[in-house]
This record gives sequence, C-alpha cells and structure tokens, in this order.
Amino acid sequence: MPFSPLDLWIIAAYLLFSLGVGWWFRKSASRSLGDFLLGGRNLPWWLAGLSMVATTFAADTPLWVAERVAHNGISGNWLWWNMLVGGMLTTFFFARYWRRSGVLTEPELIELRYGGRPSRVLRGVKAVYLGGFLNLIIIAWVNRAMLTILKVFFDLPEQQAFLLLVALMVLTAVYSSLSGLIGVAVTDAVQFALAMIGSVVLAVVVLRLPEVGGISGLKAQLPAWRFDFFPSWGAPSISGDAVGGFSLGLGAFLSYFTLQWWASWYPGNEPGGGGYISQRMMSVRDEQGAVYSSLMFQIAHYALRPWPWIVVGLCVLVVHPGFGTERAAEGYVLLMRDHLPSGLKGLLFVAFLAAYMSTISTQLNWGAGYLVNDLYGRFWCKADGAKREAQLVRASKGGTLLLMAASVPVSWAVGSIDAAAQFLIASGAGLGAVLILRWYWWRINAWSEIAATLTPLFALAIAKFGLEPHFGADFIRANGSFYFTVAVTTVVWLVVTFRTAPVEAGVLRAFYQRVQPDGWWQGSGLGPNRFDSGLLVSWASAVVLTYAVLFATGGLIFGFTSTALGWGLAAGVSGIVLWRSMRKTVAS
Repeated sequence: MPFSPLDLWIIAAYLLFSLGVGWWFRKSASRSLGDFLLGGRNLPWWLAGLSMVATTFAADTPLWVAERVAHNGISGNWLWWNMLVGGMLTTFFFARYWRRSGVLTEPELIELRYGGRPSRVLRGVKAVYLGGFLNLIIIAWVNRAMLTILKVFFDLPEQQAFLLLVALMVLTAVYSSLSGLIGVAVTDAVQFALAMIGSVVLAVVVLRLPEVGGISGLKAQLPAWRFDFFPSWGAPSISGDAVGGFSLGLGAFLSYFTLQWWASWYPGNEPGGGGYISQRMMSVRDEQGAVYSSLMFQIAHYALRPWPWIVVGLCVLVVHPGFGTERAAEGYVLLMRDHLPSGLKGLLFVAFLAAYMSTISTQLNWGAGYLVNDLYGRFWCKADGAKREAQLVRASKGGTLLLMAASVPVSWAVGSIDAAAQFLIASGAGLGAVLILRWYWWRINAWSEIAATLTPLFALAIAKFGLEPHFGADFIRANGSFYFTVAVTTVVWLVVTFRTAPVEAGVLRAFYQRVQPDGWWQGSGLGPNRFDSGLLVSWASAVVLTYAVLFATGGLIFGFTSTALGWGLAAGVSGIVLWRSMRKTVAS
C-alpha cells in the first residue's frame, strides 16, 4: 500500500471538501441557466482567472511536459509556449466583447452575429461537435493520464485502475452538477493552489535526492542542450519528436510565430476566444474583470506553472536513465510514489487529483451548457419564463451526468481514437482568421464560418496524402501541410464570403449596438472604421512581460545569472509599459 494513514486522511478530507462545495452552492446554481453556467455573471475576476489556470492544469499536463523535456530539453516547450501570442490577443482585443455580448455560450454568439437559418444550423452543429464529440475526446485524454497515475501509484492492473478512475469521475460529476460554475470555480481555486504547492514540493524533494545532487548535480549529469531555453537553427526536428535539442527551420519558425497563433484553432486557445476561456470571461462582473481575469490566466499559465514540472522532468532522466523518452511520464509518477515521505505523498496525490478534477469539472459544465443552451433549449424546449429556466437547469444537471457516463467508454478506447483526435485538431488550420474577423468585419457571414470550418478537413487530407508523399520530410519539417491548409482555407472562405449575401441589416445592427466593436463597419453604414492603437501596445508589452518573467524565473532556478538579470530588466520595462497602457485602454 503506497499510502500511510495520514496520507489517506488528507485524500479523504480533499474529496469531502469537493462534495461539500457542491452541496453549499446547490441552491444558488439552480435559480436559472445563467446561474448554473456563468455563476450569475458575478464572479470576481481573480476567481475566474484562477479557474482558467486550474482548468488547463490537468493531470496530463506535468506528464506531457516531462515527455517534452525528455525528447527535446527545456526548449521543447516551445510547442506550447508559442501560443502565448494568440492568448494575449484574446485578452486585450476580445475579452471585453465576450462580456458585452451577453451570450451564455460560444455557439449562441453565432446566431447573434449572423442570424438566419444557416447560423441556426451552425449553432446546433457546433454545440454537438464542441460540447459533445470533441469534449469527450478531451475528457478521454485527461482520463488516460490519470489512469497512468493510478496504475503506477497503486501498482494496479489497468482494469482495476480504470474502475477507480470511474469512481473519481462520478464524484466530480456529482459536485459539478450540484453547484454549476460557481462551485466549479471555487473548487478550481483551491485545486490550483494544491496542485502548484504539490508540484513545487515534488521538485524540491527530487532535487535533494543523492543521485540528483541539486541543480548543480543535475546540470553536471545532463548535456548542456537540455537546458537551452530557445530552439536552435539548423536541421529541424519533425514535430519536435526527434530526441535532441528542439530545432526549427525557417519554415517551421514562421509557422509557429507568424501563423499558428492566429490562423489555427485548437481547444483552449481559440483565436478570438472561445470554449471555457470565453465562459469565464462572460462570468465576471464587468468588462474590466474580463480583461484582468484573462491577463492573470495568460501570465500564470505560461510564466509561473511550467518550471516545477520541467525540473522534475529533467530529474527523471537522471534517476531513471533506463526509461528512455517513452517512459518519462511513468518516471514522473514513480518519483512521487517512491521518494516522498508520509503526508507529502498524500499531498502530492491530492495535487494530481485536484488538477484532474478541476479540468473534468469544467469540461462537464461547459459541455453540458452547449448541449442544453444551444441544442435542447434552442430547438426543443418550448416552455416560457420560470418554468423554462427550471427545465433548462434540470437538463444541465442531467447533461453533466450523461456526459460523464458517455466519457467512460470513450476513455477506455482512447488509444484507438488518438490519431483521429490529432487529425481533428490539425484540421482547424485556417479557421482562426474568420473567428477573429467576425468581431471586426461586417462582411463576414455564416457561410464564411461554415466554409472555414469544413475546408481544412479537405485541404489537410490533400496535403497529407497528396503532397507529403512527393515532398517528403522537408515538406513536413517546414510545416508544409499547415501552410497549404491555411492558404486553401483562406481562399475558399474569402470566395464564399463575397459570393454569398451579407448578414441581414437588422441582425448586424443589433450585434453592433450590443458589442460596439472596433474594425471595418463603415461599409455596412453602422459606424466609422476605428482602431485603438493602445491595445496593440498593451498586447505587445504583455507578451514581452510574460516571456520575460518565464525566462528570468528559469535563469534564477538554473543559476544562469546573466539570463535572469537580462530578462528581469525586460520584465520591469515591459511591466511599466503595460501598466501605463492599460490605464488608458482598460481602466478608462
């Protein structure tokens, strides 16, 4: 048995706390669908921000980072660090629009923006695709990581570990269905604190192991390229999977830093906002809160969370050198199981439970919201007034439990659907431009979004099966499939946009008056074209600040004094610029 009685008490106390929060907020979450899905639009910005960070800190996240470090060293994290640019775009350009829109879910915005039958169909299809199909795949990924932790920690066969996983899913679904978003957000805040404390404690304990010998011993036992913060130039590593320092050719570099952050759609980092990120921005009290919560999330997500995971990932290579890159995630869990004293072991296990449950509770909550608000409530529920709200709340609670039940067989079969899931995410290339421009350009219509959603599926298939066999590895290294998909998708949706009728004037006017967006609206007669250049300053300075804090922290941890000082200075300067800029663009 890996746990002492003290560890078991810690775990039991945490599980009881989660159920207690759900019970405490059960009444406030049951008043209306808005109370269940958005906490009555009354969340403090810091709570919404913590909830965003906790949701992205799933049980799989530290294990995935450990695998990246095992493959490519610290620089391998640029596979996700590059997404910061797009995330900050949402913070300063779209957070306030989401709050002003007054919608409950992302698919609801589609009908508000476009109107007409095509938008109704698109809203329903996206509700099923995002809230149902893709949501179940995301839950399955997270469950697979937690299953690995349970198998290794308890030394159980997969079937028994899966039964334990199902029990955790049931508990999470119960408190999520009782409390709605407000309960999810409160537990998220506690869960994030536990998860971060546990991650830091594990990093400190593992560094003190005799076979590691602290930071100096770690640096002495591993090659220098594992501690590089930036990719190298030269022969690129295909998709970052080749063992060695993460390297980029010119084509891959341009893809990461000039295209992917705005052109490609993927869950959790949707261009223009979306998913649970927009849900949290819509749940705060005002527009300022939407900006502040998103800014807090971006900084914490990229600059503060990764270093404990990176340190432990590097230690895995020293403590378990025979594991190789494929077993880095297992090595991470073994360090927890084998080297932590009583009490701390329970705390670390609770940290992973917290990371797991915060993500699952969010996926269940907003997924049920899509299916109820944008499918059942939009097309089937015919009741009015208080009776309608009561029916929708009951449907949301039931939908939460049904999603949990549906995720069980999907999670068991996750190995067989992983390739399909990767394909679906890759096929979002080119959609991002429409998701951004629908806020800024009056000419975008429902057919634009439909074309941008469907075309990448065909373009990616052509690139994968028609171009890659002829151009080979060089085409892949230069992200040729991505460039091709974005180019074809862009041409198609532009042609479709100009070949179809614009949005009806009344619908467009209602959207414009509610959201008051910047951009190109003069052509529709609704208002002058206008752009706030101050937002560009806020965006750029926030990106620099976050990267600077990230690398200054890494420099301090690994004893790179000049790196820490240089990036610390950059953080100070960019922070001052950001503060001055936000006083004009956000606080006004």
